Amino acid sequence: MTFSILVRDPETGALGGAAATGSLCVGGWVLRGHINAGLSASQGAAPSTFWGEDVLTLMRAGTAAPQAVAQIVGNDAGRAHRQLSALDCEGQSGIFSGTSNTPQIAARAFEGGIASGNMLANAGVIDALVDGFLAAKGELASRLIAGLEAGDAAGSDARGLYSSALLVLRRDAAPMSLRIDYSETPLSALRALHGRATSGDYADWASQVPCSDAPMRVLKETAAPD
Repeated sequence: MTFSILVRDPETGALGGAAATGSLCVGGWVLRGHINAGLSASQGAAPSTFWGEDVLTLMRAGTAAPQAVAQIVGNDAGRAHRQLSALDCEGQSGIFSGTSNTPQIAARAFEGGIASGNMLANAGVIDALVDGFLAAKGELASRLIAGLEAGDAAGSDARGLYSSALLVLRRDAAPMSLRIDYSETPLSALRALHGRATSGDYADWASQVPCSDAPMRVLKETAAPD
């Protein structure tokens, strides 16, 4: 029902995730992250938000992503209807795909990242998602959106798309969490929202709020975000 990608930028240490689905509110259902733990994407026919949170808790305590995923899914009687991917702060990834999710189901681990999906038009959507991200230029967020666009062009969710989301975590900036909960064109809406969030008064304000590297940052005199 969803395709997603989780990555660690080796140059900056930033963590980024993006997801899209043919249903509503993919950001609230699927993407989770913490700068001291990593990222998770919990999706599938009956996604568990507990999976997404619990795997972050394990990774924050020092469990590597592959072992964390295995531990979370092992005792869940409903796991066949769920899919979970996770990426820890070292760039290690873990993936579980329940066999009762609607085909096509696919996943691909790559250096510093993991992509997965279910209810895909074809299994090649995940390769296109990863290849589109890797081929893109620019900042991490823009490359993640490019990956989603490539996955969509390769077949997408078998139902089409209605929502999309982006999550970027950096130590030198506040988290960026952008969500298109419903749109007939959720990827173009996400790219437009990203453009607004990274320019003008809003971007100037966001650059001054507390972050991991500066938790007591003081706001300068500036225009309020629009």
